[in-house]
Amino acid sequence: MPAVYKQDQLFSNLKTYFGYDSFRTNQQDIVEAVLNKKDCLVIMPTGGGKSICFQLPALLLKGVTLVISPLIALMKDQVDGLNANGIAASYFNSSQTTQEQSAIIDRVLNANLKLLYVAPESLVGLQNILSERYISCVAIDEAHCISSWGHDFRPSYQQLGFLKKTLPNTPFIALTATADKATRQDIVKQLRIEHAQQYISSFDRQNITLEVRAANDRISQIIKFIRQKPNQSGIIYCLSRKTTEQLAKKLKTNNIPAAAYHAGLDFDKRSKIQEAFVRDQTQIVCATVAFGMGIDKSNVRWVIHYNMPKNIEGYYQEIGRGGRDGLKAHALLFHSYADVIQLRNFASGASNEDVQVAKLDRMKQFSEATTCRRKILLSYFGELMANNCENCDVCRNPPQFFDGTIIAQKILSAVYRLQETEAMGMIIDVLRGSHNAAVLAKGYQGVRTFGIGKDIAWKDWQHFVIQLINQGFCEIAFHKHNALQLTEFSKNVLFDGAKVALTKPVAVTEIKTPTKERKTRTKRTRTKTKPKTDANSLFERLRLLRYKIAQEEDIPAYLVFSDATLKEIERVRPLSDDDFLKVSGVGQRKMEVYGDEFIAEIMSFMGSKAKKAKKKDTVLITYDLYKSGMSIEEISIERKLASTTIYSHIAKLYSKGKNINIYDFVSKSDVEAVRKAKKELNAPTALRPYYVHLNEELDYFKIRLALSVVDKD
Repeated sequence: MPAVYKQDQLFSNLKTYFGYDSFRTNQQDIVEAVLNKKDCLVIMPTGGGKSICFQLPALLLKGVTLVISPLIALMKDQVDGLNANGIAASYFNSSQTTQEQSAIIDRVLNANLKLLYVAPESLVGLQNILSERYISCVAIDEAHCISSWGHDFRPSYQQLGFLKKTLPNTPFIALTATADKATRQDIVKQLRIEHAQQYISSFDRQNITLEVRAANDRISQIIKFIRQKPNQSGIIYCLSRKTTEQLAKKLKTNNIPAAAYHAGLDFDKRSKIQEAFVRDQTQIVCATVAFGMGIDKSNVRWVIHYNMPKNIEGYYQEIGRGGRDGLKAHALLFHSYADVIQLRNFASGASNEDVQVAKLDRMKQFSEATTCRRKILLSYFGELMANNCENCDVCRNPPQFFDGTIIAQKILSAVYRLQETEAMGMIIDVLRGSHNAAVLAKGYQGVRTFGIGKDIAWKDWQHFVIQLINQGFCEIAFHKHNALQLTEFSKNVLFDGAKVALTKPVAVTEIKTPTKERKTRTKRTRTKTKPKTDANSLFERLRLLRYKIAQEEDIPAYLVFSDATLKEIERVRPLSDDDFLKVSGVGQRKMEVYGDEFIAEIMSFMGSKAKKAKKKDTVLITYDLYKSGMSIEEISIERKLASTTIYSHIAKLYSKGKNINIYDFVSKSDVEAVRKAKKELNAPTALRPYYVHLNEELDYFKIRLALSVVDKD
C-alpha cells in the first residue's frame, strides 16, 4: 500500500509539535506502519516514547484517533500536554456534563479534533461516531490490562474486541510497557489483531539505579535517603493504606513534605493530592499501587518500595515512573519475608492463584539475588543481556563467584531431556534421581540426566537453577504451568563452551554479614557523591521560571519543559530564537510561547557575558528584510523560519521602538480584547491564560503582537 504522507512531514511535525529532531528506537517504523494502515503491538518501556507512536500519525491521518486509556487522570495529563504543544485533543469520560460531552462529539463531527481519549466504560457514549467515516486510528494504551496473564487485569478492557469488528479497515495500535510472552499473545488475540506487526523495544532503563535492602528500620533509612536528595520528587509504594498514612505522618514530623494516597480517600482528595504532586507542590507521595498509572510526570527522581511488589511486572512499571526524562533516577526496594507471607495471603483463593504465587516467587528471587539485577529484569521480559549493568547494588558490591559451568550444563540438559515441559521441582527431582511417584509415572527414570546430581542437596540445586533463570540461561513459562524453557543463551552453554559463573549457597544464619558489608560500602559511596544544590545555578533559575509559568497557565511544570530540556537549555544557553529552537524538547509552539522569557532569564544570569556571546541579533535580520519591503511570508521563506516566528520578531521589534506598522499585522479590536483580558487576568506574563480567556479564538502570535502594543501604551 502506498504511503499516505511524505517523510519530511514526519520530521517537520516531530520538531514543530514535540520538539525533537530525531526518532528513538522503533518510533519511526511504528509511526510509518500506522500511517500505512497496519495494526501494531508496541512493547516499549515507561518513558520510552510510546505516546508519539500514535500522537504523531494522528496529525497526518484524516479524522480522529481514538485513544483507549484506563484512568481519567492519565487522560487529563495527556490532553493537557497535547494542547500545550498546539495539538487539538480532548477526552470523553464520566467526569463531564452531558453538554460538555455533546460539544466534544460535535468537534469530532466537524473534524476539529485530532485525538480523543476515552475509558472503555465510556465507549457506549460514542456509538454515533464509531465508524470509519470519523475514526482514523484506534490506540489502546496500557494494553496489558486486557489479559488475565497481565499484572493489572481489568475486565472492562475485555469488551474492546468488538472495536476491530466495527472498524475493520482502521489501524489499531496496542501499547504497553510491561508484557511477557503470554500477555503479548493474549493482547493480539483478544483485540482481534493477530497479524499485528510487533515492535518490542529494549526494556533496559539504564538511567535507573537498582538497589535492594533488608527491611531493617525502614523509616530511618528512608529519611536518610530523602535528605541526600533535596528538592527531588519521589514516590514511596506501600502495601496497605494504613502504612501510607503512618509513613507520610512520620516524614512530616521530620520536616519532609509528604502526602498519603490510597483508594480509601474520596475522589476529590485523591485528585488534589495527585494534582499537587504533578505540579511540584508536593514533593513526595506515600501511596498504594492505586497511584501512578495516571502519572506522566517526567521528573520523578526516585521510587522506593516500602514493601515488596507482588510481581516483577508491577515492580518494573512502578520503578519506570522514575527518570522518564532520561536523567538519573534511583529505585530502592526493601525486602522482608513478612511481605512475602502477606502477598501469598492476598493471592489465596484467586482464580489464577497458581500464576500469582509463581510470579510472587520470582519477585522474591529477584530480591534475594546475587546476580546483576538488571539482567534478571530483562531476562524476565525475554531480553537477554550478556554483560552486567554496573548500576545496581549487586554489581557495585559483587559476591564471590565460582565456575559453575558443569552444574549449569547438567540443569540445562535436564530441561532439554524433559522437552521443556516441566517446572523447577521436577527438574531437580530428576537430577537427584528421585524415585517419587510423579517421576516414575512419567518414566523420567529412563532419561540420561536422571541421577547425575545426587551429590548436591535439593535446596542447593534450587539455588543454582534460580541463578540460571536470573542470568537468562533459561526462563519460566508461567502460562505453561511454570515449565522451564531454554533460551538463546542455553545453546552457548550446552554446545559452544560458554562459561557460567555461579555463587555458592549461603546458610540463612550467614546472610546478614555480607548484607551489612554491602550496606556499609554503599553508604561510603553515597557519601562521596552526595549532591549539592546551588540555589543560584542557571538550572535552578530556569526551574523556578518554569514553575511560575506553570502556575499562571494552570498546568504541570513538566508540560512547559522537562528537566532534561532544562538541563539542555542550561548547557547550550541559547540567546536567540533560532538557537532556542535547536534545543531537544523545544518545538515551534513552545519557542513562540516561552522562548522570550527563558532567553531573558539566561541573559540575566550571564550578565555582561551574554552580550559578548550573542551573535548578530536574529530579530534585526528580520527587521532589515522587513524594511526592504518583503512580506511576512517572503521573510519566512528567505529565513527558513515559520511565519509565526517572524510575527514574534515583529512584536519584539515594535516593543524595542523600531519603525513597524504594527496594525498591518494585528487589528485594533484584537488589541483592545487583549488589553481587557490583561486587566481581568491581573496581567499574567504567560500567553496561555490570554489564549484560554479569549476562548482560543486568537492565535498566540496575535496575542503577542497585541501585547507589544498594550505594554508600550
